[in-house]
Amino acid sequence: MTGTVTLVGAGSGDKGLLTTAGAQAIARADAVVYDRLVGEDILDLIPPHAEKISVGKENNHHPVPQPEINEILVRLAREGKNVVRLKGGDCFLFGRGGEECEHLLQNGVPFRVIPGVTSALAAPAFAGIPVTHRDFTSSVHIITAHARAGKPLIIDFDSLVRLNGTLVFLMGLTALEQVTDGLLRAGMQLDMPAAVIENGARGTQRKVVSVLSQLAAHVREAGLQSPALIVVGRVCKLSDALDWFTPLPLHGKTIVVTRPKARAGTLADKLRARGANVIEAPCIETVEREDTQPLADALQQPHDWAVFTSPAGVPAAVHALRGLGRDMRALYGMKIAAIGKGTAEALAAYGLTADLVPAQYDGEHLADALIGAMPQDGSALLLRAKQGGQILPEKLARAGIRVTDVPLYDTVHRCDKAGALRGLLADGKIDAVTFTSVSTVEGFVEAIGSDCTGFTAFCIGEQTASAAKRYYNNVKIAKNATIDDLVTCIEEELNHVQ
Repeated sequence: MTGTVTLVGAGSGDKGLLTTAGAQAIARADAVVYDRLVGEDILDLIPPHAEKISVGKENNHHPVPQPEINEILVRLAREGKNVVRLKGGDCFLFGRGGEECEHLLQNGVPFRVIPGVTSALAAPAFAGIPVTHRDFTSSVHIITAHARAGKPLIIDFDSLVRLNGTLVFLMGLTALEQVTDGLLRAGMQLDMPAAVIENGARGTQRKVVSVLSQLAAHVREAGLQSPALIVVGRVCKLSDALDWFTPLPLHGKTIVVTRPKARAGTLADKLRARGANVIEAPCIETVEREDTQPLADALQQPHDWAVFTSPAGVPAAVHALRGLGRDMRALYGMKIAAIGKGTAEALAAYGLTADLVPAQYDGEHLADALIGAMPQDGSALLLRAKQGGQILPEKLARAGIRVTDVPLYDTVHRCDKAGALRGLLADGKIDAVTFTSVSTVEGFVEAIGSDCTGFTAFCIGEQTASAAKRYYNNVKIAKNATIDDLVTCIEEELNHVQ
């Protein structure tokens, strides 16, 4: 049976601009064929089992020629796979999506198309430039400024000038002077507002706003590079006043999030909302244990409290109990403690309310709260990772509390983006790395090494910071062990707020 090919426009690169339909298509994919400019955070949405094929097209350099891409799509579909063709921007806007659909049609392969948010609209919007405005213009025109290899740029500049609308030139940085000179020769005013936007709608976005006659010189002076687009029109004069993105407190900062993939979203989303360029690079993953005997033995004894020290421990406990033919009712009679808000929310997803959450989310404060909540001869059942820290059980034991420490999962060091991170660190392109546990520090060091410098390590608590200080000099600690306080610490330090 022949599979279906779904063309998905990935937008301008930021995961937040990917459509819901596009994300759903990626989640169902058996194979994904993707272009160079698709953002890493979007590629992270590809299911682990799916085949990933990069066709990495660049200007005048196609490692995989278009005819070969067409054949790859047909081959994968004939293997019965649900195929996603992931394209930067919008599928049908200078993306050769129409050619791919024609080839699929000729070969009897069913297809569908999910549009994407084109950079022609997204980049100006993130730069404070409304492409239409009734005080300036009622039309916008999108032009490719990319000529076929070995051929001259062919644009009817005279017609474009007569349109009196906003002009957006895609893939035009290498032809910037040809564009500006062509418009000026066609009669456009020397002082017509114009802009070039690099890495549009991303945390690393930069822009130069000038007038048409001086735009090329100012862009060279600023050192803007591809990918970039050109905007020409009176609406560009609104850029400074309407620019909501550049003033965000973390705009222009590149921050690595090392949390496990399942937990990275909360921190990453908060940083992106503040304008940061976020690289999600999980350095640890959790692997649930199949050996349920330690839990079975522990449940034979009475305990006053069941203690969860991470969100991952909650589904791990559910899985282990199912292996015993039981469920969370096995904890009946025990009060429940959670190390922090995230763990409490994980419990709530299974209908359980945490009876205790410490004011600060770390093992030491959890131990103090438990000691204050139970008698000296009380008992605690710890449901956590095999590699859990020793501060919690040792402090409870010193207080006369009987501790049963049950390992439900292992924390494994793994970083699939180690090579890319080392390159970015070597080039000085990473401003900060976040650590939310001792394990994330150890996983990062194992993947990257301790010889990389030039970034600030931001840690969620004292224990994590102590681990980071063994390897790095520039370590900052959140005021409290919460994600919000970690974000505040990053914002203050990277902006030198005292």
